[in-house]
Amino acid sequence: MTPPKRPPSVEKAMKAPVFTSLTDQFGRRPVVDGLRATLDQARSALQAGDDVDLSFETLAAVVARHCHQLFARAPRPVFNLTGTVLHTNLGRAPLAEPAIEAVAEVARGSSTLEFDLARGRRGERDHNVAERLKRLTGAEAALVVNNNAAAVLLVLNTLALRKEVPVSRGELIEIGGAFRMPDIMARAGCRLIEVGTTNRTHLRDFEGAMGPRTGMLMKVHTSNYVVQGFTADVPESALADLAHDHDLPFVVDLGSGTLVDLSRWGLPKEPTVSETLSHGADLVTFSGDKLLGGPQAGLIAGRADLIARLAKNPMKRAMRADKMTLAALDATLALYEDSGSLPWKLPALRLLTRKQGEIADQAERVREPLSHALGADFVADVVTLKSQIGSGALPVEALPSTGLAIKPAKGGRGADARLRKLAAQFRALPRPVIGALHDGSLLLDLRCLDDEARFTEQLADLGTS
Repeated sequence: MTPPKRPPSVEKAMKAPVFTSLTDQFGRRPVVDGLRATLDQARSALQAGDDVDLSFETLAAVVARHCHQLFARAPRPVFNLTGTVLHTNLGRAPLAEPAIEAVAEVARGSSTLEFDLARGRRGERDHNVAERLKRLTGAEAALVVNNNAAAVLLVLNTLALRKEVPVSRGELIEIGGAFRMPDIMARAGCRLIEVGTTNRTHLRDFEGAMGPRTGMLMKVHTSNYVVQGFTADVPESALADLAHDHDLPFVVDLGSGTLVDLSRWGLPKEPTVSETLSHGADLVTFSGDKLLGGPQAGLIAGRADLIARLAKNPMKRAMRADKMTLAALDATLALYEDSGSLPWKLPALRLLTRKQGEIADQAERVREPLSHALGADFVADVVTLKSQIGSGALPVEALPSTGLAIKPAKGGRGADARLRKLAAQFRALPRPVIGALHDGSLLLDLRCLDDEARFTEQLADLGTS
């Protein structure tokens, strides 16, 4: 009987030119660790009676993949073909080029993060962004924290610590990542007072819940769901009047939030910050990385005296935004100074307003190279789809789109497993492709396909990783 092949020793393999080259690229330790793991797998395969290629070239190729994965950037750029434009798991809004340039510029060296050039002394890091927000919303003042959950927490802790906050039962939201409004209130040191019912809340419900321990009134955007049918809620102006009659602040959490009327570009209407303030809100909280199209941030706009109280809360320091976030946010807000050109300058709005005909033409172009890469095992058809805005914005609204539906050429047993394996192969591409498995197909919605050339070029690698 011919004895089985034996894997080479680590010492002998590391002297081979292919491994010397890998060491020069990645360093000795990552290569040695990858080689040891590869040799362990080879030994197990040999013991199981499998035929294993033990050439240095083949072993080095496996180790190279290990090293590339080890040194891959995190988070990594991906193609978002899920059909959800502002996808929370995939980074939400893509930044505009001026924002990217602003981040790179301040990241390279020192900046005026907390320095006032005019006075030659320490300044406030929120100042420039706050001034832009004041102009864009009509607010008296504004400040920035690291996300909207922090904005809500800061407002509650500052204005209603150890006090009661009435909120409609229909607005006690839970959004992605287990963010729950009742939990945030508890952590902020407030007592939640539920008023009304899930589908109907009236002004008298708030009036009956108010007492000497009431700290503020609050209205919460329902974000990722809509209650329809036999419903009623209290208008913001009526809640504002009620709060002000009792000398209390009225706060509106817009969630995603927007600075402009999106309906001017054919998108569904969403309340703007300036409209909400005009209805009597004393403070409005909203996100920077959703409909606004900027970096992750929580923005608070409204009365100057209340903003001053928020700024003095020790929690504000723990929630403050860093220099790169502020640079990106300021550059993004600058685009809103000329809102008429937003669809051409702001990537999030450009993707949301893409015409279905344009996407359909792209689908036809992409189908041929995709079908070639898939081979005979799968078929790809151009299909009409519905995109979602995402990140809790307009959850029941859909945008007409076009994409590709990939199905196994032969159905029957194992078809779903083959499709899941294909989805994993798309995710293993140099720039991973994230689609959606639905009803026996892998759907690739092309609304967000912003680099068609790179997408088609890397299809040659499908199934090789």
